Amino acid sequence: MTDHSVDISPGGLDHPEVQALLREHLSAMAELSPPESCHALDGSGLDQPGIFFWSAWVDGRLAGCGALKELDARHGEIKSMRTAKAFLRKGIAARLLETILMEAAARGYRRLSLETGSMPAFEPARRLYARYGFVACAPFADYVPDPNSTFMTLDLSPRRGNPEAPGF
Repeated sequence: MTDHSVDISPGGLDHPEVQALLREHLSAMAELSPPESCHALDGSGLDQPGIFFWSAWVDGRLAGCGALKELDARHGEIKSMRTAKAFLRKGIAARLLETILMEAAARGYRRLSLETGSMPAFEPARRLYARYGFVACAPFADYVPDPNSTFMTLDLSPRRGNPEAPGF
């Protein structure tokens, strides 16, 4: 898949395909995690002030989605990253993550964090985040320690020598 074929656009929560992918995401999370360990948001949870949502499209087909939640003026959280089954392992998640990282840096966030599962099914997601520099961290925001959760964070502070360059 070439980069130019992926269109990542803000919004799309009202699109039926996006709603179906979010339902699939919630269902999969419920199958993999006990209720107290499920932190995925549905469409109404994502349609809130302070949450920025993107949908990724390839040739008019929904390829994935992701969101950025503002925790405070300097800290954001990645929410609801999901790739449609037909587009797994084709770089969609990486493109969405890069979009979220650029938006977080543009907003002046100094830190970007996430919660994902600790089970084997979440290993590809953890590897993706680690490839972009995310490291394990303690629970953040309203999260509590949970054996079913892995918490990761990325320092977005400007790097030395280039105050405009984010830390990723």
